[in-house]
Amino acid sequence: MKRLWSVVFLGFTVVALVVGGALSLVGLPGWGGVVLAAGTIVAIGPGLWWVVSALRAGRLGVDAIAVLALVGTLAVREYLAGALIAVMLAGGRALEEYAMRRARRDLTALYERAPRWAHRYERDGPRRVDIGEVSRGDLLLVPAGEMVPVDGVVNRCAALLDESALTGEALPVEYPVGESVRSGVVNAGPAFDLRATSTAEESAYAGVVRLARETEADSAPVVRLADRFAAWFLPATLALAGLAWALSGEAVRAVAVLVVATPCPLLLAAPAAIASGLSRTARRGVVVKGGGALETLGRARTLVLDKTGTLTQGCPEVVDIVAADGFSVREVLGLAAAVDRMSSHVLAAAIARAADERGAEPFTAERVHEEAGSGTTGTVDGRLVHVGKAPKGLDSAWMAAQRARAALDSAMTVWVSMDRGVAGVILLRDAVRADAPRTLRRLRSAGIERVVMLTGDRAEVAESVATVLGVDRVLAERTPEQKVAGVCEEAGRAPTVMVGDGINDAPALAAAQVGVAMGAHGSAASTQAADVVLTTDRLDRLADAMDVARRARRIAVQSAGVGIGLSLVAMFVAALGALPPAAGALLQEAIDVAVILNALRALRPARGTRLHVDAPTDALLHRFDREHATLRPALDLLREAADALDRPSSATLPLLRHVHDVLTGEILPHEQAEEQRLYPALSRLLGDPEATVTMSRAHAEITRLATRLGRHVELAGADGPRPEQIDDLRACLYGLYAVLTLHFAQEEEAYFSLAGRAE
Repeated sequence: MKRLWSVVFLGFTVVALVVGGALSLVGLPGWGGVVLAAGTIVAIGPGLWWVVSALRAGRLGVDAIAVLALVGTLAVREYLAGALIAVMLAGGRALEEYAMRRARRDLTALYERAPRWAHRYERDGPRRVDIGEVSRGDLLLVPAGEMVPVDGVVNRCAALLDESALTGEALPVEYPVGESVRSGVVNAGPAFDLRATSTAEESAYAGVVRLARETEADSAPVVRLADRFAAWFLPATLALAGLAWALSGEAVRAVAVLVVATPCPLLLAAPAAIASGLSRTARRGVVVKGGGALETLGRARTLVLDKTGTLTQGCPEVVDIVAADGFSVREVLGLAAAVDRMSSHVLAAAIARAADERGAEPFTAERVHEEAGSGTTGTVDGRLVHVGKAPKGLDSAWMAAQRARAALDSAMTVWVSMDRGVAGVILLRDAVRADAPRTLRRLRSAGIERVVMLTGDRAEVAESVATVLGVDRVLAERTPEQKVAGVCEEAGRAPTVMVGDGINDAPALAAAQVGVAMGAHGSAASTQAADVVLTTDRLDRLADAMDVARRARRIAVQSAGVGIGLSLVAMFVAALGALPPAAGALLQEAIDVAVILNALRALRPARGTRLHVDAPTDALLHRFDREHATLRPALDLLREAADALDRPSSATLPLLRHVHDVLTGEILPHEQAEEQRLYPALSRLLGDPEATVTMSRAHAEITRLATRLGRHVELAGADGPRPEQIDDLRACLYGLYAVLTLHFAQEEEAYFSLAGRAE
């Protein structure tokens, strides 16, 4: 209805102006003046309503100037100027509403596409029911092309999901059976079954909808500045108009001043730019709760980050497996996975996942039981296997060495024992996010001057992560209360952004000027306490949001400043009598339109600190990133072979041959493909042919060491490598392990973290 009224109002004023002007041109100035005056009079009513509405809201808007200008043109019989002001007033409102509607389109789309029904399995098969009827535990069918209605777990066959509307990711993501999925994403593959773990109200998408609605409930400081500006601009305009009339004795000059001051560009530009920024962040998978949060985000100088789940993956990964005498790495991992597949512990899930990825021995466990705080025990091939803490009373120099190594690596240890004897140990660590280093560099480029890590974890673990990321200050072993104190301390120095994902982060998020929640896997408490929510599990989206925020704020201030400057110049020219009312109205209309169109630039994508990745290069990055995941077990094989040289046996030579086959058949072809396809594309992307030279040098070293290993295999005797070969063989294998591990990490941080950014 509001939109219809704006169209009708604009249409009437335009018709009055055209018809009145035409009548005047054909020699009927009397009738032309009547029609122009009618258009002016009609515009006074809405203008008065807007003035009263602003006063009721506690604001003194510059619409009062428009009303005074309309009345003034009637008084001095400048009917053409009055009709132009009427069109300007109606057109400005219509253009502003269009700008706000266009800017909010992406936010509105979030809740307009909310799931409304689900296909629930009942006795006679799937039946379509209202979304509100779904309960926890219900088994649902998600047909191809339809939206996942509630949060749940994939129950039958893998799910291929399009998450672009929620996260901004262009490529579908595959979720295996047993994996949790969020509502609001679209099934891009065949139909699958979903076991509901929440109701519609509790689902992730419902939370996003609530957040999207909240974005319209607040106005940014730069927008509120417009209201304060009007408080002095209105009396200043009236004073200048009165002075021009008093000094010249011509009322028409006062009317001309009022005309060019109508309406204020600041009131049009700031809301349009901020709303455009909110829309742009929504496209990148970031929901900002209102213009105030966006504007503050755009001027932040300090960034405080939680560690677990924010800078790190939030779930442990197996980083190494060490086998005791008489066991192999594949056996140790297979035994642990056989027992831990029955456990719900987060470490057990990581071990089972590593066993699947690394091809562990396929053992089956029976009579499994779990003891809280101790571990899981089961029977494998008639032998008792325990996974968890080391058996009491069992210790050795070898075990002490593994504990020391784990401490140095800031890793957790899971001991695997068989019949009370230690079979091996599995080391796990919460890995740093691949995109974290690049994101922090981008944030510093965007204006962040200080980065602080705030965590409840041990100091040595926090320091190891901080060293990798180049954090300025580490606050470790902090309770939730101490986290709040730390954030308040930083917020007292400069505008501060706090990023977290856990329940214990909620108070700290609320204490910061801007709280940012990792909403993809974060707690409901942190999401509710935050001002900004990342709907995808990618930290780099925060850098995208800050780019948008800074640009939107810059455009808002720029548009308003230029518009007001031009208006003030025009007002002084009009006061001197050099700008008649009709010409002034046309000039002000041009200023207002230019200001709003400039503010809408905030809707368009901008590079900011983000490197634009074209689609073909993005596909290459995804491909080689996936290959890294499949090749990681080969790195462990290198270390296993090097360790085996301490105790050469008949199995040593076959192991070395297998390692060489993996190198020549899998790793070297991967490196050669990177050299031939990925690196040239990255050189073009980065605009520097030297950008990948150091990585190419690593490829050459990998090839040299692999060739050296092959030569050793050829020189080995029938019983294995000769004694004089052992030292160089060991150095060769450890060298390959070190170079490949570092090379993989460098590529994942420097290059693969760019994946998923094609537009």
